[in-house]
Amino acid sequence: MGSSSPQYHSPVSNVFVYGSLQADDIVRALLSRVPPSFPAVLPNFQRFSIKGRVYPAIIPAEDKKVHGKVLLDITPLELHILDVFEDDEYVRTAVDVFLEDSSEKLRVHTYVWENKTDPDLHGEWDFEEWKLLHMKDFLKMTTEFREEIELPDPKTRVSTYESFYKGVDNNNTPDS
Repeated sequence: MGSSSPQYHSPVSNVFVYGSLQADDIVRALLSRVPPSFPAVLPNFQRFSIKGRVYPAIIPAEDKKVHGKVLLDITPLELHILDVFEDDEYVRTAVDVFLEDSSEKLRVHTYVWENKTDPDLHGEWDFEEWKLLHMKDFLKMTTEFREEIELPDPKTRVSTYESFYKGVDNNNTPDS
């Protein structure tokens, strides 16, 4: 076992998620599995809604905090899929979070909105509201994106998102 090549023992990562990736269905559509996770808090950041988007952004903000969860044991391939999914609007950043159950501090990756002074950031993004209003369509878009990245010349997540949401009538009321 001593001479096995290092790529078979690639380190796994932990990733703090705070938006659509808190939903197991979205994670399963992207990674083909739902990794173990724990509720966690990210200090000194704030979560915002983004004008014209259904997903949130976080940026550094003193004395604020963001609740989300940590996805554990993310493989290098899965981290790559997450990087592509988050696209260039976000920067993967190492941060310290605190697990809600134990207050244990954990060093993790998270995705921070690239444009810290973006005028489109506003208000507070609400996960429960998102699940009711947007999760069904977002899951379809995510599934489409995941199929797309297997192709030789895949679209970016932003262009998948934009073309998908152009085709969705946002005034549609959910079927009762």
